Amino acid sequence: MPDRKISVIAPARLHMGFIDLSGSLGRHFGSIGVALNEISTRLSITKAAELQVNGPSSDRAIKCTQRLCGLLNVSDQVKIDIEAAIPEHVGLGSGTQMSLAIGSVLNELYDLGLTTREIAQLTHRGMRSGIGIGVFEQGGLVVDGGRGEQTVTPPVISHMDIPEQWRFILVFDQRGQGLHGEQEINAFKELPVFSHQEAARLCYLLMMQGLPAVAEQNINLFGDVITQLQQSVGEHFASVQGGIFTSPEVAEAMQWLEQQGAVAIGQTSWGPTGFCAVDSEQKADALVSEMQTKFANFDHLSFVSATARNSGGDVFSV
Repeated sequence: MPDRKISVIAPARLHMGFIDLSGSLGRHFGSIGVALNEISTRLSITKAAELQVNGPSSDRAIKCTQRLCGLLNVSDQVKIDIEAAIPEHVGLGSGTQMSLAIGSVLNELYDLGLTTREIAQLTHRGMRSGIGIGVFEQGGLVVDGGRGEQTVTPPVISHMDIPEQWRFILVFDQRGQGLHGEQEINAFKELPVFSHQEAARLCYLLMMQGLPAVAEQNINLFGDVITQLQQSVGEHFASVQGGIFTSPEVAEAMQWLEQQGAVAIGQTSWGPTGFCAVDSEQKADALVSEMQTKFANFDHLSFVSATARNSGGDVFSV
Protein backbone atom coordinates (compact mmCIF):
# COMPACT_ATOMS: atom_id res chain seq x y z
CA MET A 1 0.00 0.00 0.00
CA PRO A 2 2.29 2.82 -1.21
CA ASP A 3 -0.19 5.51 -0.16
CA ARG A 4 -0.57 4.21 3.40
CA LYS A 5 -0.04 6.94 5.99
CA ILE A 6 0.84 6.19 9.62
CA SER A 7 0.70 8.87 12.32
CA VAL A 8 1.83 8.98 15.94
CA ILE A 9 1.43 11.20 19.00
CA ALA A 10 4.25 10.84 21.55
CA PRO A 11 3.60 12.80 24.76
CA ALA A 12 6.16 14.93 26.60
CA ARG A 13 6.79 14.03 30.22
CA LEU A 14 7.79 15.71 33.45
CA HIS A 15 10.72 13.95 35.10
CA MET A 16 9.99 14.51 38.78
CA GLY A 17 13.20 13.06 40.08
CA PHE A 18 15.30 9.99 40.79
CA ILE A 19 14.37 7.81 43.74
CA ASP A 20 17.64 5.99 44.51
CA LEU A 21 20.93 7.43 43.32
CA SER A 22 22.85 5.34 45.89
CA GLY A 23 22.33 1.95 44.25
CA SER A 24 22.78 0.37 47.69
CA LEU A 25 20.34 -2.45 46.90
CA GLY A 26 21.84 -3.18 43.49
CA ARG A 27 19.43 -1.03 41.47
CA HIS A 28 20.35 2.48 40.36
CA PHE A 29 18.14 5.49 39.62
CA GLY A 30 14.44 4.64 39.60
CA SER A 31 12.33 7.66 38.75
CA ILE A 32 8.87 9.20 38.77
CA GLY A 33 7.23 11.14 35.98
CA VAL A 34 3.97 12.31 34.45
CA ALA A 35 2.82 12.39 30.81
CA LEU A 36 1.53 15.70 29.42
CA ASN A 37 -1.21 16.42 26.91
CA GLU A 38 -0.35 19.85 25.57
CA ILE A 39 3.26 19.18 24.53
CA SER A 40 4.03 16.26 22.25
CA THR A 41 5.85 15.04 19.18
CA ARG A 42 3.39 14.44 16.36
CA LEU A 43 4.46 13.09 13.00
CA SER A 44 3.31 11.02 10.03
CA ILE A 45 5.11 8.67 7.63
CA THR A 46 4.43 7.52 4.08
CA LYS A 47 6.54 5.64 1.55
CA ALA A 48 8.47 7.82 -0.89
CA ALA A 49 11.12 7.72 -3.61
CA GLU A 50 13.79 8.88 -1.12
CA LEU A 51 14.13 9.88 2.52
CA GLN A 52 12.43 13.22 3.19
CA VAL A 53 11.86 14.80 6.60
CA ASN A 54 9.99 18.06 7.04
CA GLY A 55 9.23 20.06 10.17
CA PRO A 56 10.81 20.85 13.56
CA SER A 57 13.71 18.71 14.88
CA SER A 58 14.17 17.32 11.37
CA ASP A 59 17.94 16.76 11.79
CA ARG A 60 17.36 14.54 14.81
CA ALA A 61 14.56 12.73 12.99
CA ILE A 62 16.73 12.05 9.91
CA LYS A 63 19.51 10.51 12.01
CA CYS A 64 17.03 8.43 13.98
CA THR A 65 15.28 7.19 10.83
CA GLN A 66 18.50 6.24 9.08
CA ARG A 67 19.79 4.40 12.14
CA LEU A 68 16.56 2.48 12.73
CA CYS A 69 16.07 1.54 9.09
CA GLY A 70 19.60 0.18 9.03
CA LEU A 71 19.12 -1.83 12.22
CA LEU A 72 15.73 -3.14 11.10
CA ASN A 73 16.89 -3.84 7.53
CA VAL A 74 14.01 -1.88 5.98
CA SER A 75 14.04 0.81 3.33
CA ASP A 76 14.50 4.43 4.36
CA GLN A 77 12.61 5.55 1.26
CA VAL A 78 9.99 7.29 3.36
CA LYS A 79 8.60 10.76 3.87
CA ILE A 80 8.19 11.99 7.45
CA ASP A 81 6.15 15.10 8.15
CA ILE A 82 6.67 16.44 11.67
CA GLU A 83 3.68 18.49 12.77
CA ALA A 84 5.14 19.30 16.19
CA ALA A 85 8.19 18.29 18.20
CA ILE A 86 8.89 18.46 21.92
CA PRO A 87 11.50 21.21 22.51
CA GLU A 88 14.97 19.69 22.69
CA HIS A 89 17.07 19.52 25.88
CA VAL A 90 14.67 21.36 28.18
CA GLY A 91 13.75 18.38 30.36
CA LEU A 92 10.64 17.06 28.59
CA GLY A 93 12.00 13.85 27.06
CA SER A 94 12.33 15.01 23.46
CA GLY A 95 14.95 12.46 22.40
CA THR A 96 13.15 9.44 23.78
CA GLN A 97 9.80 10.47 22.36
CA MET A 98 11.24 11.20 18.91
CA SER A 99 12.94 7.80 18.88
CA LEU A 100 9.80 5.98 19.99
CA ALA A 101 7.64 7.97 17.57
CA ILE A 102 9.77 7.15 14.53
CA GLY A 103 10.29 3.56 15.65
CA SER A 104 6.55 3.12 16.10
CA VAL A 105 5.56 4.42 12.68
CA LEU A 106 8.26 2.33 10.97
CA ASN A 107 7.07 -0.67 12.97
CA GLU A 108 3.51 -0.12 11.75
CA LEU A 109 4.45 0.78 8.18
CA TYR A 110 6.53 -2.37 7.71
CA ASP A 111 4.46 -4.60 10.03
CA LEU A 112 7.50 -5.57 12.12
CA GLY A 113 5.69 -6.60 15.30
CA LEU A 114 8.06 -4.78 17.67
CA THR A 115 7.15 -3.74 21.19
CA THR A 116 7.81 -0.26 22.54
CA ARG A 117 10.59 -1.67 24.71
CA GLU A 118 12.24 -3.36 21.76
CA ILE A 119 12.22 -0.03 19.92
CA ALA A 120 13.66 1.69 23.00
CA GLN A 121 16.45 -0.89 23.19
CA LEU A 122 17.34 -0.40 19.53
CA THR A 123 17.58 3.36 20.03
CA HIS A 124 19.47 3.13 23.36
CA ARG A 125 16.67 4.78 25.31
CA GLY A 126 16.00 4.04 28.97
CA MET A 127 19.68 3.87 29.86
CA ARG A 128 18.91 5.61 33.16
CA SER A 129 15.29 6.65 33.52
CA GLY A 130 12.49 4.45 32.23
CA ILE A 131 9.65 6.95 32.56
CA GLY A 132 9.85 8.17 28.96
CA ILE A 133 9.22 4.60 27.81
CA GLY A 134 6.56 4.14 30.50
CA VAL A 135 4.55 7.22 29.55
CA PHE A 136 4.65 6.25 25.87
CA GLU A 137 3.29 2.84 26.84
CA GLN A 138 0.66 3.96 29.37
CA GLY A 139 0.60 7.70 30.08
CA GLY A 140 -0.39 8.98 33.51
CA LEU A 141 1.98 8.86 36.47
CA VAL A 142 4.75 6.30 36.10
CA VAL A 143 7.35 5.02 38.55
CA ASP A 144 10.17 2.87 37.21
CA GLY A 145 12.29 0.48 39.23
CA GLY A 146 15.70 1.62 38.06
CA ARG A 147 18.50 -0.46 36.59
CA GLY A 148 19.77 -3.75 37.97
CA GLU A 149 22.61 -5.86 36.60
CA GLN A 150 20.35 -7.62 34.09
CA THR A 151 18.04 -4.71 33.23
CA VAL A 152 17.48 -3.97 29.55
CA THR A 153 14.97 -1.14 30.02
CA PRO A 154 13.85 -0.06 33.52
CA PRO A 155 10.58 -1.78 34.49
CA VAL A 156 7.44 0.18 35.35
CA ILE A 157 6.57 -0.71 38.95
CA SER A 158 3.66 1.69 39.41
CA HIS A 159 1.21 3.33 37.02
CA MET A 160 -1.66 5.58 38.10
CA ASP A 161 -4.04 8.04 36.47
CA ILE A 162 -3.65 11.67 37.49
CA PRO A 163 -6.93 13.34 38.58
CA GLU A 164 -8.42 15.18 35.61
CA GLN A 165 -8.81 18.49 37.46
CA TRP A 166 -5.11 18.78 38.40
CA ARG A 167 -2.97 21.15 36.37
CA PHE A 168 0.78 21.46 35.96
CA ILE A 169 2.34 24.87 35.40
CA LEU A 170 5.58 24.83 33.42
CA VAL A 171 8.11 27.67 33.49
CA PHE A 172 10.43 27.75 30.47
CA ASP A 173 13.72 29.64 30.12
CA GLN A 174 14.25 30.11 26.38
CA ARG A 175 17.94 30.96 26.78
CA GLY A 176 19.36 27.67 27.94
CA GLN A 177 19.39 23.91 27.70
CA GLY A 178 19.85 21.28 30.36
CA LEU A 179 22.85 18.98 30.41
CA HIS A 180 22.73 16.27 27.74
CA GLY A 181 24.96 13.91 25.80
CA GLU A 182 28.58 13.81 26.98
CA GLN A 183 27.96 16.64 29.44
CA GLU A 184 25.31 14.56 31.18
CA ILE A 185 27.52 11.45 31.25
CA ASN A 186 30.41 13.42 32.75
CA ALA A 187 28.12 15.12 35.27
CA PHE A 188 27.02 11.76 36.68
CA LYS A 189 30.68 10.76 37.05
CA GLU A 190 31.41 13.93 39.05
CA LEU A 191 28.54 13.58 41.51
CA PRO A 192 29.26 12.64 45.13
CA VAL A 193 27.89 9.42 46.63
CA PHE A 194 24.18 9.69 47.43
CA SER A 195 23.19 8.66 50.95
CA HIS A 196 21.39 5.31 51.01
CA GLN A 197 19.54 6.50 54.11
CA GLU A 198 18.19 9.43 52.11
CA ALA A 199 17.27 7.12 49.24
CA ALA A 200 15.37 4.93 51.72
CA ARG A 201 13.53 7.98 53.05
CA LEU A 202 12.50 9.09 49.57
CA CYS A 203 11.26 5.60 48.66
CA TYR A 204 9.28 5.45 51.91
CA LEU A 205 7.73 8.88 51.26
CA LEU A 206 6.78 7.97 47.71
CA MET A 207 5.38 4.54 48.55
CA MET A 208 3.46 5.41 51.70
CA GLN A 209 2.54 9.06 51.06
CA GLY A 210 2.96 10.19 47.46
CA LEU A 211 1.26 7.36 45.59
CA PRO A 212 -1.63 6.92 48.05
CA ALA A 213 -2.18 10.69 47.81
CA VAL A 214 -2.67 10.38 44.03
CA ALA A 215 -5.13 7.52 44.57
CA GLU A 216 -7.08 9.65 47.07
CA GLN A 217 -6.72 12.84 44.97
CA ASN A 218 -4.85 14.67 47.74
CA ILE A 219 -2.74 17.10 45.73
CA ASN A 220 -1.21 18.79 48.78
CA LEU A 221 0.22 15.57 50.20
CA PHE A 222 1.39 14.42 46.77
CA GLY A 223 2.93 17.84 46.19
CA ASP A 224 4.77 17.77 49.51
CA VAL A 225 6.41 14.46 48.61
CA ILE A 226 7.50 15.71 45.17
CA THR A 227 8.86 18.94 46.65
CA GLN A 228 10.89 17.00 49.21
CA LEU A 229 12.19 14.62 46.54
CA GLN A 230 13.09 17.54 44.28
CA GLN A 231 14.83 19.40 47.09
CA SER A 232 16.92 16.37 48.02
CA VAL A 233 17.89 15.36 44.49
CA GLY A 234 18.34 18.98 43.42
CA GLU A 235 20.82 19.58 46.23
CA HIS A 236 22.70 16.46 45.12
CA PHE A 237 22.93 17.75 41.53
CA ALA A 238 23.62 21.38 42.53
CA SER A 239 27.38 21.08 42.11
CA VAL A 240 27.09 20.19 38.41
CA GLN A 241 24.06 22.27 37.39
CA GLY A 242 24.73 25.45 39.36
CA GLY A 243 22.05 25.06 42.04
CA ILE A 244 18.82 23.23 42.71
CA PHE A 245 17.48 24.95 39.58
CA THR A 246 19.62 25.37 36.47
CA SER A 247 18.10 28.80 35.76
CA PRO A 248 18.10 31.42 38.56
CA GLU A 249 15.12 33.16 36.93
CA VAL A 250 13.13 29.92 36.85
CA ALA A 251 14.06 29.44 40.51
CA GLU A 252 12.67 32.88 41.32
CA ALA A 253 9.43 32.14 39.49
CA MET A 254 9.07 28.77 41.24
CA GLN A 255 9.59 30.40 44.64
CA TRP A 256 6.78 32.85 43.87
CA LEU A 257 4.50 30.03 42.73
CA GLU A 258 5.11 28.19 45.99
CA GLN A 259 4.17 31.34 47.89
CA GLN A 260 0.88 31.42 45.95
CA GLY A 261 0.00 27.91 47.11
CA ALA A 262 1.33 25.80 44.22
CA VAL A 263 2.73 22.40 45.21
CA ALA A 264 5.12 19.78 43.75
CA ILE A 265 7.76 22.44 43.16
CA GLY A 266 10.62 21.21 41.01
CA GLN A 267 12.72 21.10 37.88
CA THR A 268 12.11 18.44 35.25
CA SER A 269 15.25 16.43 34.54
CA TRP A 270 18.28 18.72 33.95
CA GLY A 271 15.97 21.64 33.25
CA PRO A 272 15.97 24.48 32.74
CA THR A 273 12.18 23.96 32.82
CA GLY A 274 10.50 24.25 36.21
CA PHE A 275 7.13 22.77 37.15
CA CYS A 276 4.52 22.80 39.88
CA ALA A 277 0.95 21.56 40.39
CA VAL A 278 -2.36 23.16 41.36
CA ASP A 279 -5.79 21.65 41.89
CA SER A 280 -7.84 23.36 39.17
CA GLU A 281 -7.80 24.84 35.69
CA GLN A 282 -9.04 28.16 37.06
CA LYS A 283 -6.18 28.45 39.54
CA ALA A 284 -3.61 27.51 36.91
CA ASP A 285 -4.92 30.02 34.38
CA ALA A 286 -5.00 32.78 37.01
CA LEU A 287 -1.42 32.10 38.09
CA VAL A 288 -0.13 31.98 34.52
CA SER A 289 -1.86 35.28 33.75
CA GLU A 290 -0.43 36.92 36.86
CA MET A 291 3.06 35.60 36.12
CA GLN A 292 3.03 37.06 32.63
CA THR A 293 2.66 40.46 34.23
CA LYS A 294 4.84 39.96 37.31
CA PHE A 295 7.78 38.51 35.37
CA ALA A 296 7.38 40.61 32.23
CA ASN A 297 10.94 41.93 32.69
CA PHE A 298 12.20 38.34 32.27
CA ASP A 299 11.36 38.29 28.57
CA HIS A 300 13.07 34.91 28.12
CA LEU A 301 10.63 33.19 30.50
CA SER A 302 7.35 31.71 29.33
CA PHE A 303 4.58 29.91 31.18
CA VAL A 304 2.25 27.07 30.20
CA SER A 305 -0.63 25.36 31.97
CA ALA A 306 -0.81 21.65 31.09
CA THR A 307 -2.96 18.64 31.85
CA ALA A 308 -1.76 15.12 32.53
CA ARG A 309 -2.26 12.62 29.71
CA ASN A 310 -3.70 9.43 31.16
CA SER A 311 -3.08 7.43 28.00
CA GLY A 312 0.12 6.56 26.19
CA GLY A 313 1.42 7.28 22.74
CA ASP A 314 -1.10 6.86 19.95
CA VAL A 315 -0.20 5.19 16.63
CA PHE A 316 -2.89 5.20 13.94
CA SER A 317 -3.46 4.92 10.20
CA VAL A 318 -4.89 7.90 8.36
